[in-house]
Amino acid sequence: MVQSTEGKVIHSREPLWDPQRWLPTTREEVEARGWDQPDVILISGDAYVDHPAFGTAAVGRMLEAEGLNVAIVPQPNWRDDLRDFKKLGPPKMFFGVTAGCMDSMVNRYTAAKKLRSEDAYTPGGEHGFRPDYATTVYSKALKQLFPDVPVMIGGIEASLRRVTHYDYWSDKLMPSILESSGADLLIYGMGELPLRETVRLLKQGVPFSSLKTIPQTAVLLPEGEVAQKNKRWDDFTLHSHADCLEDRERYAKNFKDIETESNRVKARRLFQQTGERTLVVNPPFPTMTEKQIDAAFDLPYTRLPHPKYRKRGPIPAYEMIKHSINMHRGCFGGCSFCTISAHQGKFVASRSKTSILREVESIKQMPDFRGTISDVGGPSANMYKMKGKEQWICDECIRPSCIWPDVCRNLDTDHTDLLDIYKSVRETEGVKHAYVASGIRYDLFLHEKGASPKAKASHDKYIEELAVHHVPGRIKVAPEHTSDHVLRVMRKPTFDLFYKFKEKFDAAIKKAGKKKTPVIPYFISSHPGSRPEDMAELALKTKDLGFRLEQVQDFTPTPMTVATEIYATGVHPYDGVNVCVARTPDEKQEQRSFFFWYKPEMRTALRKSMTRLGLGGIARRLLDEKRKTEDVTPPPHITPCGMQVPAEVAASKTPVITPDGELLDAPVKKKKPPRMEKQKPSRNKRKKTDPRGPKSEYKPEAKPAPFQKFFKKR
Repeated sequence: MVQSTEGKVIHSREPLWDPQRWLPTTREEVEARGWDQPDVILISGDAYVDHPAFGTAAVGRMLEAEGLNVAIVPQPNWRDDLRDFKKLGPPKMFFGVTAGCMDSMVNRYTAAKKLRSEDAYTPGGEHGFRPDYATTVYSKALKQLFPDVPVMIGGIEASLRRVTHYDYWSDKLMPSILESSGADLLIYGMGELPLRETVRLLKQGVPFSSLKTIPQTAVLLPEGEVAQKNKRWDDFTLHSHADCLEDRERYAKNFKDIETESNRVKARRLFQQTGERTLVVNPPFPTMTEKQIDAAFDLPYTRLPHPKYRKRGPIPAYEMIKHSINMHRGCFGGCSFCTISAHQGKFVASRSKTSILREVESIKQMPDFRGTISDVGGPSANMYKMKGKEQWICDECIRPSCIWPDVCRNLDTDHTDLLDIYKSVRETEGVKHAYVASGIRYDLFLHEKGASPKAKASHDKYIEELAVHHVPGRIKVAPEHTSDHVLRVMRKPTFDLFYKFKEKFDAAIKKAGKKKTPVIPYFISSHPGSRPEDMAELALKTKDLGFRLEQVQDFTPTPMTVATEIYATGVHPYDGVNVCVARTPDEKQEQRSFFFWYKPEMRTALRKSMTRLGLGGIARRLLDEKRKTEDVTPPPHITPCGMQVPAEVAASKTPVITPDGELLDAPVKKKKPPRMEKQKPSRNKRKKTDPRGPKSEYKPEAKPAPFQKFFKKR
């Protein structure tokens, strides 16, 4: 039982759920710790899960380790009188604001700009607990209530919107989020190092307004103020926000310069004129050392959601990763549609074996652990401890990817250290299974160029050990497409490597005496560069492989990726070459429909499309030839809200798919399929309080604005 200073009972629960094990979230919990006022208050768009995979918890625990009193206000209500923002009062140092683990617009809307049915970072998967553009909404609310208290923003939404960027949901070029939010300081990327430096300076008495030269931060200088000279950094000026609005070529060049600097070991400081003010983006800290990243993961997390959510249902994102281990940060893949390297960095920071095994012991103590570690992985499953053989070469390199268009000869792709981790984890007492569920980069162990004999031996052993010990019935890989010219735009290897991987993996499974293990490929439709004929090729190749695809996705333009800049401008930012892009709902639906060639209701539309494209031969092979295929959709183990799947749904071998490709959690009824043109997407009835906000602000059916309307010059 926990009591406040006034004797009021806050909770009465078993010791495991004592709220004092978590950072405080209410006034009562703050007072129970004997605090008059927190030093820092964190505002988050996610529910509070005290786990190292959740950014708010990682930042909060790190600040606590620095000796600060930290409180968290998760998912505050922004529609009422802002009482959630006021309930703890102002902090002594600053407010920290994040939209959560995802960009709030990606979290709330699908690629078709329709409202998602659930929020994976909210108890019960309930929707409507975060606003659009959450970082901006939260920051403005705080500035309205506490204008004199500094506001610091961070997380993936702030990171990827730190300069002029294209916003897909409004179809506009937006200025730096510092301009729209009114925040005082932005921390981009993984925030531990810049936050620790910020706290160190504040403790020394440096005013918050003077914090303008901390690495890995961005600030907006007042009109007329000039940035301080810094001997450590070279400076580079981007095209202004007004120039970007004027000319798409300048906007595209800006992105190329920004990505180039983010891939340097020694980046330059960036300036961009935004209205009458100057945006300053300081270079990042060096990649975290093993000691630094260990410290971030070894903090005293409970690894559980806050007790106040116990009656609201499971948090889906937590249910997925609660028994998993993240071994490293960063990714040098450089895929053109992915934001991992833009946020976590191109260079990999790996944890020590000691730290990883310490986390295994922590997982074993969790009340619902039954012996299975669901994932021993990272942003990519098999980049652990990989780096350049000669650091001086990396110091001079500006390539966005170490493995595209081919694997760099200087990259050490030896998997020996990773195999040692796998062996140690699976042999830990109490661990029955240690699976690898993160996406595997097969190009890292299928290449030959520049690999040492030791590395080549580890490549073969990796496939064998993966097949024998670490695959939970099926294995996930992400070729993303089959067409070479689309894969070049994606910065992904040729599809021939997928055939090679499948052959080697199937052979390893057979050698181990295990039953056939499906290889689950992930693909993207409507990616820049992809045409309907490319999707027809994809459909035919996957049919020839015996696949019936379900786990597919449409391309979603998210800020600060090459693919998004191509979508926004129509040209590749690196060479200025025009790239075809599917933009209208009909164009996207036409591409997506090729994934579902095996569905009777899709055949008429697909045959019509392929006839129009002059692909009669492919149409006959795809739609008329009989071939045994296999549904490669993993059976669901939890519903979107984390509850058990109804038996009748789990027993249904063919999930229901709407004409636009949406997967419905309902059993298939054996009825004659209706014509596609007569089907309409179902609409949820609005509740009295619509989570989407006022009707005037919600326009889900609005037609997309004309392409490039925001560029005055094309």
